[in-house]
Amino acid sequence: MIILISGNGYMGKTFMAQKLLEKYKVPYLSIDHLKMGIYRSNSNCGFTPLDSTEVIGDKLWPIIKGIIMTNIENNQSIIIEGCYILPHYLNDFEKPYADKIISIFLGYSTRYIEQNFESKIIKYRSVIEGRGRLEEEDTSEFAIKTYMEENDEFRRRCVETGEKFFEIDKNYQEEMIKVYTYIDSQKQKIESKLKEGDDIL
Repeated sequence: MIILISGNGYMGKTFMAQKLLEKYKVPYLSIDHLKMGIYRSNSNCGFTPLDSTEVIGDKLWPIIKGIIMTNIENNQSIIIEGCYILPHYLNDFEKPYADKIISIFLGYSTRYIEQNFESKIIKYRSVIEGRGRLEEEDTSEFAIKTYMEENDEFRRRCVETGEKFFEIDKNYQEEMIKVYTYIDSQKQKIESKLKEGDDIL
């Protein structure tokens, strides 16, 4: 079983991966750590940490895809989280692999961003890793508008590729329960197929 968690910044992806690790006893990989490990080992790796999500994603995806396929082939489970998993990448998997992947794409509605950008979204950023605690966050009107546009673009990509998109609209905690419930249901489906002897590889 592979669980992929993606979405724009400040969505709580790492926190969610940590919670799933505790619940399922399945390790997780932060793509941010992979990114920085590659860059620090070779600054000529083809990207910098300041490049766009697309540039970094395109460089890292072949590695991430290989990790996913190897885990599936070895009947191992892993949770992988990071904004660099773009919806269209999942089209790379043939059905035997795709059937063992649970993909989660997260975003906020425009209304939620307007009402909660500084008080909730920025305030609770990086609660697991503690990144950016000492940094001054930009909460200007321009920053909020840019963040909305990024969320809209991510939502559009999910719709175009047919990937399930979970949008937080009113209450983060309550609506995230639906995401965890979805993961549980998909996990049960995968496990049922295996119990029935439907080994997809």
